[in-house]
Amino acid sequence: MGEQPIFSARAHVFQIDPATKRNWLPASKHAVTVSFFYDATRSVYRIISVGGTKAIINSTITPNMTFTKTSQKFGQWADSRANTVYGLGFSTEQQLQQFAEQFKEVKDAARLAREKSQERFELANPALSIAAPQELSEEHHSPPLLTVNGPGEEKLFRSRSAEVELTIEKERVKKMLSEGSMCEINLEAELFTLQDSNAKLVAALQEANTSVAQWKKQLAEYEEETDRLRDQVAELEAQLGHPAAGQISREELRRSLEELEALLNAKDQEIRNLQSKKPDVGELEKEREDAIQRLQDLERRNAELEDRVQSAEKTLASSQEDQEQAEVEVRRIIEVLDIKICDLSDLRQSLAKLIDK
Repeated sequence: MGEQPIFSARAHVFQIDPATKRNWLPASKHAVTVSFFYDATRSVYRIISVGGTKAIINSTITPNMTFTKTSQKFGQWADSRANTVYGLGFSTEQQLQQFAEQFKEVKDAARLAREKSQERFELANPALSIAAPQELSEEHHSPPLLTVNGPGEEKLFRSRSAEVELTIEKERVKKMLSEGSMCEINLEAELFTLQDSNAKLVAALQEANTSVAQWKKQLAEYEEETDRLRDQVAELEAQLGHPAAGQISREELRRSLEELEALLNAKDQEIRNLQSKKPDVGELEKEREDAIQRLQDLERRNAELEDRVQSAEKTLASSQEDQEQAEVEVRRIIEVLDIKICDLSDLRQSLAKLIDK
């Protein structure tokens, strides 16, 4: 039965620089999967991470290892067998906490597995456990035995006990970490952790540049349209320099107004003549007052029409379109005048009928 994954997380992987022991070297360009594996056959726990076709982490977990959180999103542990220090940069503090808890659980499980393995070995070999209870640990954890005091006289000495070796290992790791600047290490880890965000920002910037190009194209089209409209305005202004048709319309309007005034004066004179001939002065006076009121209304409307004519003249001086509108207004005024003249004619006939009575 092979190794089985028990926990996985994504993180940026780093290794301590073996030359300076001060800086982190990125082992992966992007965040990769870091997994805990358990080998039931050998009762071994390992941390494995693969980048492409290369294993960038292959660390066997021992009870002596410790995972240390050096910042909110960065943690590290030392592997004496690989003679290096691994660092992991996570995207969130929660992921770092989950990894640290899993590391502690796996370390405790590795310690229990080692103790059970030693118990099984001692039960299987009771004579060895009685005669030399420390030789197994010496075989696996101590340097070679030394021979002293010449031939024939051999004395065996332990170079270090397991406790001394653990203490020295911890001191060596602490020395490795103390030699470097922890501030620089954390900053580098945070920098590589933000590489993914920087890539997204670059993509957004490229998209913004594309939008800017489109906006520039639209701006050029708007400028071209503005130039075309300016040319049209210049043509209209040039056309305003020859307002012959407008002048003719104004002259015709003035003549129409003069004729209307003369007609009104004539009607007023006729009313006076009729008033002098009619014996029923009271009725004629009433009719006259009505006629005068109508004439005053007409005069007031004529004044309004003159104001409209002046406004039309000003408008005609501004653009060709305004001239056309003024001509329409003049025609409408003339039509109104014609209607008023018809009303005067009807009034004249009414007065004549009254005189006949």
